Formats: sequence, structure tokens, C-alpha cells
Amino acid sequence: MTKLVNVVKHPLVQHKLSIMREKQTKSPLFRSLLNDVSKLLAYEVTHNMPLTHKEIETPLTSTSAPYLECQEICLVSILRAGNGLLSGMLELIPEARVGHVGLYRDPTTHEAVEYYFKMPPQIEECDTIVVDPMLATGHSAVAAMDRIKSINPKSLKFVCLLAAPEGIDYFHEHHPDIPIYTAAVDECLNERKYIIPGLGDAGDRMYGTQ
Repeated sequence: MTKLVNVVKHPLVQHKLSIMREKQTKSPLFRSLLNDVSKLLAYEVTHNMPLTHKEIETPLTSTSAPYLECQEICLVSILRAGNGLLSGMLELIPEARVGHVGLYRDPTTHEAVEYYFKMPPQIEECDTIVVDPMLATGHSAVAAMDRIKSINPKSLKFVCLLAAPEGIDYFHEHHPDIPIYTAAVDECLNERKYIIPGLGDAGDRMYGTQ
């Protein structure tokens, strides 16, 4: 993988992902595992956040302690499945602002169609992290990035649970400057444009709609 594709190989991420892949895993457990994995992915995608130091008093002495610098972060969920990653990341970064992009995949063309777009104000001041569990064809992610780039965020990163090589290629053909963080790069897409071996439709697995 190139430096713009970061595969998070932490054992806990891989273990929880394997349970999520199993077809017998029910929606409540699937959602719980996705929440856990999203926190671990958030840990990776924020590892270079800048720190500052200030003097504090511990019960024993004074010391110079590291704190996050004042930094505006915006988490953007690609609806609907992106909310599964969003919830865990918000637990880890509760001060983050939140945006939503509503997209659905046309069943015939597999192209992304936008139906909702809502971002917080002053997005140009925000380091923006866009989340969606599956990077399959890449059409939804590219459409979302096209739209978000049009309002000039300070920076952009994309986080997903699984990615297909075809989706990575399409994404970086259109947005070669945006890094991808994922738990796994799977083999390929099948004729229905689902990731193989994958885990099925993440939204359906989350909400029990299939």
C-alpha cells in the first residue's frame, strides 16, 4: 500500500473485524463491535494531532503536562452506515463538530446520488475526517469528497472499515491528496459491486434491514 493508504493492523481491530465478518453475528453485536473498532481507527487517524504543554498540580508536585492544542475537528458521516463509525469516534472526541452527507447508490449505474448535505459553520477552520464503513466502488466516497472540498475544509482524511482495491484506485484517481485509513483491504468486488470477502452490507448488518 502507498503511504496514503493506512491499514490499521492492531490485533484488537483485526479480531473484532473477523467477528463482524461472520454471517451469524447479529445486529446488536455488530453495532457494538463497529463502535469499538471506530474508536481504535480514531486513535490511528488522530495520532499526529499537535500537543502543547501547561503547568499543572498533581497531588504530589507541579509538572509540565501535555494537552491537545486548540484544534477544530469535524467528523462527517456518509449516511446511513457512516453513523456506525461516527458514534464511537464521538465518544473519543466529544468536542468534534459533526456534518452529514446523504448519498445512495443507484442500483443500476452504481453511481452515488446526493439527497442531503449539512455541515457545521467555519468548516474552513476544521480538520475534517469523513467516515463510511465500506469503500467499494468508491463512487459515494468520491462524491462526498467532491462536495466537501467545495466548501474548503482545512484538511481531509477518509476512514472506512473495509476497502476494495478498485475503490482505492477510483478514490485516489479523483482525490490523490486524501489519505485513507482502513482496517483491511479485501480482495475485489463481485458482479454486484460488493466487497469480497467483505461482510455484506454494513448498513443492513447494523440495523437489521436485510
